[in-house]
Amino acid sequence: MNAVQKSLASTPERISAAQRPPLPDEAASTAAPPGPSIDTWLLTRLRSFLGDPPVEFAVFGQALVGPADVPAVARVTFANRRTLMSILADPPLRFGDAYSDGSVAIDGDLVSLLETIYHSGAAGKSDSFLRRATGALRRPHRNTLSGSRDNIHHHYDIGNEFYSLWLGNTMAYTCAYYPTPAAGLDEAQVAKMDHVCRKLRLKSGESVVEAGCGWGVLALHMARHYGVRVRAFNISREQVAYARERAAREGLGGQVEYVLDDYRNISGHYDAFVSIGMLEHVGVANYAELGNVVQRTLNGRGRGLVHSIGRNQPAPLQPWIERRIFPGAYPPSLGEMMGIFEPWNLSVLDVENLRLHYAQTLRDWLARYEAASERVRVMFDEKFVRMWRLYLAGSVAAFTTGTLQLFQVLFAPGESNDVPLTRAHLYAP
Repeated sequence: MNAVQKSLASTPERISAAQRPPLPDEAASTAAPPGPSIDTWLLTRLRSFLGDPPVEFAVFGQALVGPADVPAVARVTFANRRTLMSILADPPLRFGDAYSDGSVAIDGDLVSLLETIYHSGAAGKSDSFLRRATGALRRPHRNTLSGSRDNIHHHYDIGNEFYSLWLGNTMAYTCAYYPTPAAGLDEAQVAKMDHVCRKLRLKSGESVVEAGCGWGVLALHMARHYGVRVRAFNISREQVAYARERAAREGLGGQVEYVLDDYRNISGHYDAFVSIGMLEHVGVANYAELGNVVQRTLNGRGRGLVHSIGRNQPAPLQPWIERRIFPGAYPPSLGEMMGIFEPWNLSVLDVENLRLHYAQTLRDWLARYEAASERVRVMFDEKFVRMWRLYLAGSVAAFTTGTLQLFQVLFAPGESNDVPLTRAHLYAP
C-alpha cells in the first residue's frame, strides 16, 4: 500500500480541510491551473450519473469537479484513476467496496453526503445502459430453507458481543418508537414493544407465536408485562442461544420457548401472530407460504402484526447492502405485502408508517457504533469498521429521504369480528 492509499484508508467520514491532501484548486497561485484531463472527464461522468448533486468529486492530487453555483455538501476523493474507473463500471456496488477498503475518502458528513445523493434522484430514475446492464447481471441471494439459514448466518451470527456494543440494553435490532423527541434509544425500544402489544390487544393467559425473534426481547416483554405464553422461532443459532440464556436468567423460561427453526415449520394454534423485522428476509416468492402459516396458526380467529422495512414502489435492496451486509434481503411495497394476506382472506385492519422513527433509531445506533469503533476495529479490522459505518449511515439517509419506509400492518382473519371499533386502546395511558 502506497502513502496515498494509507492516507485514504485511515480517513474517517469527516476530516478537516487542513487534514485532507491538497487538490489542484488549492495549489499555490503561481502554479498553472490544470487543464481538461481524463480524470476530469471521468469525474464529470460520475457526477452526471448521480444526477449532478452539489458534491465535489476528486482524484487524489489530479482533478476536481463540483457545483459551480452552490456550496458543496461534501467532497469525495478517489485514491487514483483505477478506483474511479472501477466505481464507474458499477457505482451502486463498487462505491461501497471502495469506501470500505479505504480507497475513497469523504471530506464532510457521511450521512449528509448520502442524503444529497439520494435526493439527486439518480437512484432508480436513470435508464442508462450501464444501470440496466449491471442490474441484469445481479441475482439476489435466495431464501430457500437452506439459503435463508446461510443468509441469516452471514449477518446475525458474527458475534453477540459486536451487536451489544451499539444496540443498547434491549438488544432490539428493529425500528424503535419514540414517544417524545427527547426519548433515548432504550426507552424508545420499550415503547415500540408496548405499541405492538397494544395493537395486538394481548390478554393474560393468551398464546403468541413470533416469527423471527432476534435476540428475544419482545417475547420476554410480552410474557413479563402482558402475561402471555410465547413460542418464538429463529434460525440464528447465536441469537437463540442468547435468548434462551436471558429468559432463564430473568425467570421467564416457563413462559417463553425459543425454537431454532424456520418460520415455515411453525405448528400449533395461537391467539396472536407477530413478526418484527423478519419479512425483509422472506422474499416475495414466499409471501403466500407465510400467509398460509399465519392462516393455519390463527385458525380463523386472533390477531396478527407484521413490521417490516418497505418501499413506496417495488425495487430491490441497494445492491451493495444486499451483497455485503444483508444477503437475501428485500424491502417490499405495501402492494407486494398483500401477497401475504389476499390469498388467505386475512383482513388488513391498520397500517402505520414509522419511517422517521427508524431514521432516529439508526442515528442512535450510528452514534453508539462510532463511540465503540475502536473496539470494533480490535474485534475485526478497519475495513469492517468502515463497511458497517457506511451501512448505518446509508440507512439513516434512506429513511430520511423516503427511499425506505417502515410499515406496521395489523390484520385478522376475514371472518373474525373480534376487532376494535376505534384506536383508543393504542394511546390510553
